[in-house]
Amino acid sequence: MPLRRMPSAQVRSSFAMTVKHHGAAAAAKILVSLFLLVARTECFVLSSPNARHIQLFQSDGEAAATTTEHQEQQLLSLSLPKPLGILLEEMEEGTSNGVIIQQVDPGGSAFEHADQLQGKQLAFVQGTNVTRLAFDDVMQLIIDAPQTVDLQVIVSDSEQVTDEAKAPSVVSFDAGTPVTILFQQPGSADLSISAKVGDNLRMTLLENGVEVYQGLKQKLGNCGGGGTCTFCAMDIVESQGWLERSDYEDNKLAKFPQARLACLNTIQGPATIRKTQR
Repeated sequence: MPLRRMPSAQVRSSFAMTVKHHGAAAAAKILVSLFLLVARTECFVLSSPNARHIQLFQSDGEAAATTTEHQEQQLLSLSLPKPLGILLEEMEEGTSNGVIIQQVDPGGSAFEHADQLQGKQLAFVQGTNVTRLAFDDVMQLIIDAPQTVDLQVIVSDSEQVTDEAKAPSVVSFDAGTPVTILFQQPGSADLSISAKVGDNLRMTLLENGVEVYQGLKQKLGNCGGGGTCTFCAMDIVESQGWLERSDYEDNKLAKFPQARLACLNTIQGPATIRKTQR
């Protein structure tokens, strides 16, 4: 896929300053990461999520249809259109031990899955095992990938859990699985909503007549699903298959530990929710 020159003099100036103070290698690394983050406006077009599922693979990187007793790792598989909007970092500086997703940019297609991706190791790109590749090699695979990029990310590693303190097994649901979202309404009967895993929570609530935005301020001043106003916050009272909320939500909703931004969350399983009261 051909690359276009970056027209921004400011970016070229910043690159030159990085070379001066940190060396060419560091500058090249930052520049490549910038390509991922600003692809839509200045560089190349790099990955909005389609079907996604959880599967297991053995530690040697070969795909496995079933689980094994040892050295299992659980993967999250995503097909994302470019631009991805992810910032990658080496697992260990100067080594060929793969990369982690250090940051997920709100402008990219991966942002809907930020809570699942941030801080996780990238395992496969277009079916290629990247856990033993250098940073530059991983970046090149993403650059050379088609418009929709197939990624697999390690979300858990059984080797990291000791026999004495094994974490409880986490229930997960395939994309498209029918589930029920129970919406609690003060003073009224709970509203039962039929949904599917992978559907956007905010859109599902709106389509089922839930008053996501309450009061004139929220109705006129909401961000329309951009993840900035926090007016669509919902408390997750009970749930199955839902991962921990993202660091971004921890910061935006620090006073509300049960709350999630409905606009940034896909439905991950059955849940009982309610409007966050401020």
